[in-house]
Amino acid sequence: MSPDRPVGDLFRRFRERLSAEPENGGAAERENGSRATAAGPGVGRTDAGSHDVGLAPHPPRDAAPRRRRKGGRGGGEQLNVPPAEFTSYYGRPILKPPVWRWDIAAYLFTGGLAAGSSLLAAGGQLTGRPALRRAGRVTALAAVGASTYFLVNDLGRPSRFHHMLRVAKVTSPMSVGTWILSVFGPAAGVAAIAEAAPLLPERGVLGLGRRLLPPAGHAAGLVAAVTAPALATYTGVLLADTAVPSWHEAYPELPAIFAGSALASGAGVGLVAAPRAQAGPARRLAVAGAAMELWGSHRVENRLGLLSEPYTQGTPGKLLRAGRALTAAGVVGALLGRRSRVLSALSGGALIAASVCTRFGIFHGGVASARDPRYTVVPQRERADRRAAEQD
Repeated sequence: MSPDRPVGDLFRRFRERLSAEPENGGAAERENGSRATAAGPGVGRTDAGSHDVGLAPHPPRDAAPRRRRKGGRGGGEQLNVPPAEFTSYYGRPILKPPVWRWDIAAYLFTGGLAAGSSLLAAGGQLTGRPALRRAGRVTALAAVGASTYFLVNDLGRPSRFHHMLRVAKVTSPMSVGTWILSVFGPAAGVAAIAEAAPLLPERGVLGLGRRLLPPAGHAAGLVAAVTAPALATYTGVLLADTAVPSWHEAYPELPAIFAGSALASGAGVGLVAAPRAQAGPARRLAVAGAAMELWGSHRVENRLGLLSEPYTQGTPGKLLRAGRALTAAGVVGALLGRRSRVLSALSGGALIAASVCTRFGIFHGGVASARDPRYTVVPQRERADRRAAEQD
C-alpha cells in the first residue's frame, strides 16, 4: 500500500493507535470503562479511535438490538425489500397432477353403484320384494367386480392389491378402502349366488346347497348393506385427503356427493329392473339420493370461491351440469311414473347416467385445479393474509 495515499495514512495511524493502547489503555478503561460499556463521550458509544481515523461511530456492542415498533409515529424500521410477487416457474404447475386415468373415475362410479344396489337389495329383502332384492344383489356383484378390475388395472399388477392387505392403517383412506372392498366383495358375491338357489335340484348335494344358500344369502346381503355406506363415501374422503386444491377444499361436500350419487344410482337400478308394484323403495331412495347429490354439487360450485371455478368451466362444468339435469329429470320421472313402466325405466336410466356424469365431473375438476398454479398460489396467499390480519 503506498504511504502517500489517504488510505495508507489512515491505516498507518490506526496501527500507531493500536500500538499505543497497551501503555495507557488500562488506565483509560479503569477510568471510563470498556469501549462497549463506558459512559464517557466518544468511548462508550463508539469504537476507540474511530473519530481520529474518520470512521462512522458504532453503537455499543452489548446494546440490545432495536425491534420494529408496530403502529405509532415513526413506524420503526422500514423493509428495504418489498414483498415479492410469486409466479410459478414459466407458468408450470406447482403440484404434480394426479396420474390417475379414466379408470379411476370409473372405479368411483362402479363402487358407488355397488353400494347403492346393495342397499336397494337389503330394502327389498326386508320388505318382501324379491324382484327388487334380486336386481340389487346381481347389480352389486357386477359393479363391485368391475370396480375391483378398474382398481387393479390402475395399480398395474394384481399383486399390489394383495400387498395393500398386509397393512391396516386407519389414518389412510386407501388402506381403509381396500379393507372395505375386501369385506363388501365376498358378501355381495354370496348374496348374489344365493339368488341361483331355486335353479338347483332338490335332492343330493346340490339340494343341500339349495336349502343353505337362501339363509346364507340373507346374512351376506345384510353384511354388504352395512358395509355399503363406507364403500360409497370413502372415495370422497380419499380424494379430499390429497393435495389437489379443488378436492382438498371440498372435503365436507365430497362424501355427501358420493353418498347421494350412490343412492341415486342404486335407485335407478330398481326403477329399471323391478316392476312398478315393487319399486316404491327405489323411488324413495331416488329422492333422498338426489337431494344429497344436488346439495353437494351446489356447494362445491359456490362455496369454494376461486377453487369452485374448475367445477364450473370446461369439461367438468359440462359434466356436472348434465348430472344435475339428469338427476332432476330422473326424480321427476320416478315420482310421476308410478303407473308407467316405461317412464320408470327411463327415470332409472337417467339417474344412473347422472351418477356417471357427477363422478367424472368431480374427477376432472380436481385434475384441472392441480394443473393450474393459480389455484394453488392464490388460496395460500389469502390464508396467509388472513392469519397476518388476525395477528395484528
